[in-house]
Amino acid sequence: MMGDQYDQVTVQLEQMKPLGEEDAEKQDAADPEGQVPPSSPSASLSPDPSGTADRAPSGTPVASKHRGRGRGKPGRDDKTPCDRHIPDLSPHGSVAVAHAEKNLNKLGYERALHVKGTEKVPQGKAEPNGNYVTVQAPRNTPGSRGEDGCKVAKKRRPVTVDTSKAKTSLEALKISIKLLKWKEFPLGRRAACDIYWHGVSFHDNENIVSGQVNKFPGMLEMLRKINMSRAVRTMQELFPEEYDFYPRSWILPQEYQQFSSQIRMVKEKDPTVNPTFIVKPDGGSQGDGIYLIRDPSDLKLMAGSHAKQAVVQEYIQRPLLIDKLKFDIRLYVLIKSLEPLEIYIAKEGLTRFCTEPYQEPSQKNLSHVFMHLTNYSLNVHSGNFVHSDSQSTGSKRTLSSVLFRLTSKGVDIKRVWSDIIALVIKTVIAVVPELRVYYQADIPPGKPGPTCFQILGFDILLMKNLKPVLLEVNSSPSMRIEHEQEVAPGVFEYVPSPVDEGVKVGVIRDTLRLMDPGHVKPKISTQSKPDVLEADAESQERGPDDALPSLCLKQVYPKYAKQFNHLRLVERIAALFIRFLGVKGNMRLGPTAFRTFIRTCKLSNTNFTMASVDILYIDITRRWSGTMPDSREAGMGLQAFVEAFFYLAGRRFKSLALKEQVVSLLELCEAQLGPQSGGEERRSVSCSRALPRAVKTQTLCLTNPQLGSPAPLRRAASQDTRPHARLKPRTLRANVEN
Repeated sequence: MMGDQYDQVTVQLEQMKPLGEEDAEKQDAADPEGQVPPSSPSASLSPDPSGTADRAPSGTPVASKHRGRGRGKPGRDDKTPCDRHIPDLSPHGSVAVAHAEKNLNKLGYERALHVKGTEKVPQGKAEPNGNYVTVQAPRNTPGSRGEDGCKVAKKRRPVTVDTSKAKTSLEALKISIKLLKWKEFPLGRRAACDIYWHGVSFHDNENIVSGQVNKFPGMLEMLRKINMSRAVRTMQELFPEEYDFYPRSWILPQEYQQFSSQIRMVKEKDPTVNPTFIVKPDGGSQGDGIYLIRDPSDLKLMAGSHAKQAVVQEYIQRPLLIDKLKFDIRLYVLIKSLEPLEIYIAKEGLTRFCTEPYQEPSQKNLSHVFMHLTNYSLNVHSGNFVHSDSQSTGSKRTLSSVLFRLTSKGVDIKRVWSDIIALVIKTVIAVVPELRVYYQADIPPGKPGPTCFQILGFDILLMKNLKPVLLEVNSSPSMRIEHEQEVAPGVFEYVPSPVDEGVKVGVIRDTLRLMDPGHVKPKISTQSKPDVLEADAESQERGPDDALPSLCLKQVYPKYAKQFNHLRLVERIAALFIRFLGVKGNMRLGPTAFRTFIRTCKLSNTNFTMASVDILYIDITRRWSGTMPDSREAGMGLQAFVEAFFYLAGRRFKSLALKEQVVSLLELCEAQLGPQSGGEERRSVSCSRALPRAVKTQTLCLTNPQLGSPAPLRRAASQDTRPHARLKPRTLRANVEN
């Protein structure tokens, strides 16, 4: 009877605000200067991207035209999966309009809901007795089902992205955000965004206490050529066979004498040997300052009155050629998090070709940069450079087109991919220890701070025997999707580059999908060895929007963790280093902290007194401070601490090889430190997803790296740090695509 009595129900919304307006008012009250992009009709986070679709004019009544259907139904087309009957309506239960609006906002519907349920959501015009015409609505979660078995959709607010610092990646980023139907803030805003996209470094924008930033603190510094060489050299000492993919390197000017003497000895032993070397400035980019030499006397060591900081490496004289041209591979790698370590590799990349046919280096052709250097920024100025819309021709091609061509010649591409995966994982493992030190200094555990992720550009050269060689890693690879074209003498304009757009938009789009705050991470089982980057388990790697293609980024770590976890020894040393840093937030150990480390781990004895400890500290610290003249902090940095640790391991376990010495000393120190107390454990290295300042607790993700040690719990407990103050912004240098 009640259903017959209310066959035609009229619900007026004249006293209610459109969905999202309440949120907008709250935002405006908190952020009166919040920026609104010119292209956006509203700064409110409305579930309706258009902001105006199916919205009745103010004061216009909206009536139900069919029995069992409400005017405001979920979904883009106001359609539901199946028909519903109008529930019994009650004229009782007066509630404030604000409460009704709040419930409507929670449910994400644009109009009144007419579905079965038990919780009443009153709305509409007030009756003379003070009550409202009410309907009932269930409290459902996204993807849940109502009593009639039909899915109840919930449209969440769009993800917000601050692109004000995006620089060269801006156009590809805009396209990606549009594809994802997210909300862009090109001028930034004072209210917090979900994602901040920086162009150069973590410090492009200060005072971010929430959300996610596409840069890690310290990544720019760590991937400069000298620091990268030092990090890989440390791993080469421990695992020489595992890290043979990086050319032998010397650091200038500190190791000039060592370099000269070694080359002289090689030539004296075999006069027919005449190796070639490539010199790379430490802070160089886009091929600037790179040159080839055949004798140490050809080095340009001075820049005015200052010594040049550079790396000199062995030159790969027999590269793989295609069309008689030398080329390299630009592979995009995403580090999704440090704790736990997650690495993704893009299935598609770029190949950059030289513009002159290759010849082995000789004294006559050393200066021919278009023959020997694959840098795009150099070759683009060659008269032979070919801009092509085809993916398989021109001076810049897709990686898949090159691999397809190699496959047609009988090359085992699975083996090549497997070697590339191993190279990427090992390189990341080499730089992670120092990154952890930077991270705890800029985002101390227990303090507000963003989650970090970063896209890296790996430059890889294939030798003639198909072995991959690491040339360098770029912390800020250019994501530009257009190139300069001369339209008149001296007049250039940017035109689209289909090859760049096809690769880079996919990388940025799927990086955003993986970093979507609402994205549920798929469970990836660990494997014993790496395999080819095939589209296996694509059902697990789909993003939250099934309308988009499957992810072009494939997880390789921790998926293949079992094969590489034994390499993470230096991370355990870094955990000890961080534990004794103290509470100042710096990145260096003072003499007192170093003595505390020795005393706590019981490493001193009658043959190695505390006086000897002080001498060791002074000797190593003085030598390392001389190699880094721009250092602003006194004390022992991580690399110096690693050297001291190796020395202590050699003294303690003389009969073992270096790797076994280090493992034995690590287990000894971790056993002496023992499990930490609850208070210290809460300050351990966390997954770092920032929480609002008002939140008192923080979700921890304590690591258990499973490094083969018999004391995994002690290792996890040794990842202790204490709260630190945020460091002042560092002066950083841009490092763009080479």
